[in-house]
Amino acid sequence: MSIKKQYLKTKPISKVTFQLDGKFDSKMKTVHLVGDFNNWNPKKNPMKKLKDGSFKIILDLKTGQEYQFRYLVNSENWVNDNAADRYTPNPFGNADNCVVVV
Repeated sequence: MSIKKQYLKTKPISKVTFQLDGKFDSKMKTVHLVGDFNNWNPKKNPMKKLKDGSFKIILDLKTGQEYQFRYLVNSENWVNDNAADRYTPNPFGNADNCVVVV
């Protein structure tokens, strides 16, 4: 799992790369990045599967903000990213949401 941020000099935007390692779960067929940047829509941000089995997506996120997110694997399992900047309690259960600070 990894998160990389590339800040643009000309705009208040950061290109944020989210990557979920294929070694995390070899049975992953689909992964969606779900968070407050897409109104927690589980179908809006499908991640691309790479040759090594990992999943990756790059989003343009506005700088100066925090975004909560989680990965949805195979449309049924919620997964957190150990590379998140921090975690916050999830209001719908006993899990935490990941937070990325841009």
